[in-house]
Amino acid sequence: MKIAMIGQKGIPALHGGIERHVHELSLCLVARGFDVLAYARKWYSKREDGFFEGIELVHVPTLHTKHLDTIISTFFATLDAMRRRVDVIHYHGVGPSLLSWIPRVFAPHIFVVSTFHSIDRKHQKWGLFARLMLRLGEWATSHFPHKTISVSRTIFQYIRDVYDRESIYIPNAVPTYEPVKNENILEQWALQEKEYVLVVSRLIPHKGIHYIVDAWKQLLETTPEIIGNKKLVIVGDGYYTDTYVDFVKSRAAFIPSIIFTGFQSGRELQTLYSHAAFMIHPSDNEGLPICVLEGMSYRLPVLLSDIVEHQDLITDKTFFFERGNIESLVQRAAHLLLMTQAQRDEVGIQNRTRIEKEFSWNRVIDSLLAVYDTPHAVVKVKTIPA
Repeated sequence: MKIAMIGQKGIPALHGGIERHVHELSLCLVARGFDVLAYARKWYSKREDGFFEGIELVHVPTLHTKHLDTIISTFFATLDAMRRRVDVIHYHGVGPSLLSWIPRVFAPHIFVVSTFHSIDRKHQKWGLFARLMLRLGEWATSHFPHKTISVSRTIFQYIRDVYDRESIYIPNAVPTYEPVKNENILEQWALQEKEYVLVVSRLIPHKGIHYIVDAWKQLLETTPEIIGNKKLVIVGDGYYTDTYVDFVKSRAAFIPSIIFTGFQSGRELQTLYSHAAFMIHPSDNEGLPICVLEGMSYRLPVLLSDIVEHQDLITDKTFFFERGNIESLVQRAAHLLLMTQAQRDEVGIQNRTRIEKEFSWNRVIDSLLAVYDTPHAVVKVKTIPA
């Protein structure tokens, strides 16, 4: 079986939740003996056509702009996949899925799957026309493919309620990571093990980075003894959001305990995960955030905004704060800061166990292969999986 992955910017994954998802997914499929073709954009992968760890990479033309990059690259990837007569085309994201009708009409022998990763139109970075197109992409994701996959129970229910269609719940997954150490990255930012709080996110408005900056400032002003020598480490860059990045950094100006590391990957990012005291994810809107799954896999306690998507990940209300409420975030962060490291470690072990049971790649691949192997017919899913 030859499977074409379309919608990701490229492989290997540098940044972006969909890119990390497709990267790991493709590696797992190759390990199971499948042929995987992944389409890429040269500005992202900066590689030549060829193979990466068994995954065939094909670069397609695009225009590297905010609004045209995805749809143009998806169009050419779709045409190429049909020309190659692949067995499965798997679209990732509602934007790329706008074009999932093309293989249904012009290559009916190809099995078409689409994964609904996030309700992108709710993201604040998009204007009115882009949101309209993303709404149309949601409809396309729900109607054109042979099978639609939802990565969270929230999206599963959203597709049912809004579009009166059934999807198949298959969550995101992450590997089971073990701690690593890169002394250089810790020394570069003057970090001590378990003496910093970690945020891993793109710097875009709906991720809520400004909430945690304001909460940290309030803790410093009102109860500096709670923070002590700890630092707030924010890992990530903007994405066509320079104005927002400047806004967030201006709010953190002259506060030495708030550190912006910019984009990190590989062993540097692994080290930052491995030695944090805990992690905060203050987002206003998500699908099923891979960075949180990664933090849990590294045995970190995670403090999350109380959006419904986050509630798929942990059940203890102690580790939620009211979305967008600075006072609530201050109180919950203070609670975690006052815990002993042994107490935080115990919570982290529980998080790791949940990853192993519910968000492992072996489990996800088994579920996905069941989708790929089904006939070209809609499977009716009557209830949301427990």
